[in-house]
Amino acid sequence: MADPKKILIVEDEEHQRTWLTAFFEDNGYQTVTADNGEEGFAKAQSEGVDLITLDITMDQQSGVKMYRNLQAKPATKVIPVIMITGMAREFKSFIDRTKQVESPAGYFEKPVDRDALLAKVKELIG
Repeated sequence: MADPKKILIVEDEEHQRTWLTAFFEDNGYQTVTADNGEEGFAKAQSEGVDLITLDITMDQQSGVKMYRNLQAKPATKVIPVIMITGMAREFKSFIDRTKQVESPAGYFEKPVDRDALLAKVKELIG
């Protein structure tokens, strides 16, 4: 049997990290967590993750900055990123229009539709 796919959860709100961890692990995935973009970027490089869920507004380093850093390195640019945020839909339009980075593989507003999130994760990494 193959090792489970590993998801990096980058989220500054502890209850959201806990919920996402339990949700993904209940669905057969391994998880690793970070509570800011700086820590998340380091773990994206060192943990061999298959997918990243990324909050946008965080202290220390925002999800936007982390996403730009991921896109700048060939080794991390290939990791699919799903942004999960409480920010308005206009932010998705902004990310989709910006020329600095490619659009993320997925985008979900909080509260997250768990069925849609799981379907997107399965589409991206199985």
